[in-house]
Amino acid sequence: MIPKPELKKQLLLLLSNTLDQKIAEAKAAITSARESRDSETKSSMGDKYETGRAMVQIEIEKSEMQLNKALESQTELTKINLDAKPAAIGFGSIVFTNHENYFIAIGVGKINFENSAYYAISLNSPIGRFLNGKVVGNTGIFQERSFKIIDIL
Repeated sequence: MIPKPELKKQLLLLLSNTLDQKIAEAKAAITSARESRDSETKSSMGDKYETGRAMVQIEIEKSEMQLNKALESQTELTKINLDAKPAAIGFGSIVFTNHENYFIAIGVGKINFENSAYYAISLNSPIGRFLNGKVVGNTGIFQERSFKIIDIL
């Protein structure tokens, strides 16, 4: 089992790698769509040509939005203090409950690490708002389930 101080570093690395992959995929999609748009030749059927270009442009804009979101998330991750010993749950906390384990950072979803599942969530998510500010030993009801905070890193 990995020591608890190292756990946050490893989960942060996994999130960063996930974002790096999303950034690379978005950049590749943008490049591919631009090449497709630019190589398309104008046919005698002008409306079809214009419709095709408009659809490609929408794909480019969608990929650019995904890229920007991933870049913003990457910037957010740099704000996590690996050495912090939080008394209360907040941004950058790893939270162990009687149900699931959470990494309060960015909303990515389930991360499997060393035979355990951690849910990467943001503070703005419903469960993030529920957990925010709680301390070890706190209990509460969220979506008809009773939660107990077991540990915070």
